[in-house]
Amino acid sequence: MAKGVTPKSEDYARWYTDVITKAEMADYGPVKGTMVIRPYGYGVWESIKEAFDKRFKETGHVNAYFPLFIPKSFLSREADHIEGFAKECAVVTHSRLKSAPDGNGVVVDPDSKLEEEIIVRPTSETVIWSMYKKWINSYRDLPILINQWANVVRWEMRTRLFLRTSEFLWQEGHTAHATEQEAREESIQMLDIYQEVLEQILAIPVLTGLKSEAERFAGAVDTYCIEAMMGDKRALQAGTSHYLGQNFAKAFDVKFQTENNTEELVYATSWGVSTRLVGALIMVHGDDKGLRLPPKVAPVQIVIIPIIKNDNSLDAIEKFLEPFLTELGEIGIRFKLDDRQKISPGFKFNEWEMKGVPIRVEVGPRDMEGGTLFCARRDTGEKKSYEIESAATELGQLLDEIQTNMFEQALKFRSENTFTVDNYDEFKKQINSGGFIRCGWDGNPDSEAAIKKETKATIRCILLNEKTKDKKCIYSENPAKHEVIFARAY
Repeated sequence: MAKGVTPKSEDYARWYTDVITKAEMADYGPVKGTMVIRPYGYGVWESIKEAFDKRFKETGHVNAYFPLFIPKSFLSREADHIEGFAKECAVVTHSRLKSAPDGNGVVVDPDSKLEEEIIVRPTSETVIWSMYKKWINSYRDLPILINQWANVVRWEMRTRLFLRTSEFLWQEGHTAHATEQEAREESIQMLDIYQEVLEQILAIPVLTGLKSEAERFAGAVDTYCIEAMMGDKRALQAGTSHYLGQNFAKAFDVKFQTENNTEELVYATSWGVSTRLVGALIMVHGDDKGLRLPPKVAPVQIVIIPIIKNDNSLDAIEKFLEPFLTELGEIGIRFKLDDRQKISPGFKFNEWEMKGVPIRVEVGPRDMEGGTLFCARRDTGEKKSYEIESAATELGQLLDEIQTNMFEQALKFRSENTFTVDNYDEFKKQINSGGFIRCGWDGNPDSEAAIKKETKATIRCILLNEKTKDKKCIYSENPAKHEVIFARAY
């Protein structure tokens, strides 16, 4: 099965697509730019979703659902917002089809033209704030802390499975607050949750910071982000949290009566992550054999492969494994007994290796005689036998070890490919080799634009813990206003 995977060093983009399709994570949809998330890939997304949803609810957020269709007039109310999304909007103009005049197929019914054209949701700020206008009257109605799990449509010209598709799944939080301080604290809180899940659950180290004005979300005052380094040393924006100020409150006239009986505009945030995290997971941890999944998001954490010698051996193996499998279930480990017959163990080994299952257990007559299980780790390839009586507990501990090891491997890779430079010639040389460049920036959009034009590198984030003392701008050599991370990105 692994034979068809293009080596990462030969063609990284092709390797990425090979892994997704051969590991049965996703496939191409019938409409260009769309994807079908297959059950195995959706299982990974469900684990990610559950990790976030738990933390959202623990911090007082609740889930709701808003319409997929948005009146076109709504988007025109916030000028920066519409400018940011105008080129990606899918527009519904008619409501039905009819048989073609020649009886061959169907055509749009011209009599069904809509009175107002409808935008297929690219993001939900406008439709949600139209509802907040109805729901918010008094300080007693605040804060509103709502999240929705949904799909969105952005008509991308260049697409790639999970990373950039015309339709994708995500969560988008939209909150309303009485004060600027409360809204800003909300933005940072959600950024912290994003970092926690990426690092503790997906085993992906991230940098946190602010976006520059050029990279800021359309309609935001400030955009906070988490940035991750992929296996080809490019950056991926893995999540964003926006402080929207009063921009959408002004656009939709959302005011509330304060405790002092004055009327004020509310303050807002929005924040989101998407199925591009599945793509990040693949690119950060995958190797030339396929996926390597951190145990906390793996749909199958342990796969058990019986070595079947004859028609009776499977029954004997299942009986031998019964106490072990029962204990795995009791301690909450997700496992799969691959008892498919007429398929060789070697084929199964390759298949589950491709799918990145953290631990493979092999059991045959010799193992049963010794009362042991032979196990292989996907992260390191290390193999070891365990006494069956203690195997469930020990393998549970091994899953924790694998989770930690995969984070440390990714952190080491990022550290080895992050460089501090202080002159532009060195910058240009290093950016061609890939990686993150930490340097000074004078805060001038012209400097940022010039660097992007010359090198295709962008400011991924203005570091929250920036150190600008004695630093100069990498481009202009003027005193640095910010310390930033530059990189080429997806």
